[in-house]
Amino acid sequence: MRTNSSARNASPDSRSRGTDSCGALLDREEYIEQAHLFQLLHERGGGEFPIQELLEQLRHEVLATTKLPMAMEYMLTEVKHSGLLGPAMHQLGHYFTPFQTFLIDRSESDTGRFTMNRALQIMESEAKYRIKDATTAGMFLFQFEVLCRNRLSYDQGLTAISGDPIYDSQWSSWILGLRAQVGLVDFADLLFLASEHYRYKLEQAGQSADGKGPFLFGDKEGRIALANRRKDPLYLFSALQRHLGYPPVPKPLPVDHAQEIIPQMARRIERLEARIQLMEEERRSSLDITKFYEKNKHQLKLPDV
Repeated sequence: MRTNSSARNASPDSRSRGTDSCGALLDREEYIEQAHLFQLLHERGGGEFPIQELLEQLRHEVLATTKLPMAMEYMLTEVKHSGLLGPAMHQLGHYFTPFQTFLIDRSESDTGRFTMNRALQIMESEAKYRIKDATTAGMFLFQFEVLCRNRLSYDQGLTAISGDPIYDSQWSSWILGLRAQVGLVDFADLLFLASEHYRYKLEQAGQSADGKGPFLFGDKEGRIALANRRKDPLYLFSALQRHLGYPPVPKPLPVDHAQEIIPQMARRIERLEARIQLMEEERRSSLDITKFYEKNKHQLKLPDV
């Protein structure tokens, strides 16, 4: 029987998922405070202030009834010791997801163009989606789009995604299996083959679904994936966001050069004023060029008088 709702998934409700994973889903208030923290770090940081100073200031702004202040204390100690956030987040695996830790690790890497500000912006959006009772399909598509848009390692990224407590063992196994298929098989085909729409097609053709699947995505996801075969995966993500309300990945903001224009114009005006002053003195025959000799006398090598 064909499913008419894309909300049908093989896994239970998002609040009860994660019993087979290494961690557990946090309370809603924890994600609210995480989103607040990442937003403040993103807005106040901008690469201008050291992360330890920001953590020192912001630890008093988060809700004290959550576990985030204790996590921030540990992160602050590690940053003062090593200058990195990644090692502290690895130790706090029961609080931060492996994907969050992966993003911070990539942003602190010496290679690549993935910045800390970008990582914080993505983590803020992810935490806000978790507040809204995120679905497994929506969360996976969000995290996978992050890998695509930012050209991050699929092998390490998918491994980190599979450890998220929102996924049960079936989801985690399927995600780990993608590591050997991404790049060889079109992602739209992979999504279609794991959807209820593919099962419906098999039933229509009188074929058995045994040995197929797992059917993790709904019928609508499968139909949208089928319509986006052999296209840029970003078109697939955009269509899923338009039709099913999945969260979009925040895009990097264009650099605003307006703040640099006024200082540049001021320097140019100063140079113009100096040239005009020289021209006026020359016209009045009052230009004293000996003042330039004194400044550059050692360079001109003038004979002694």
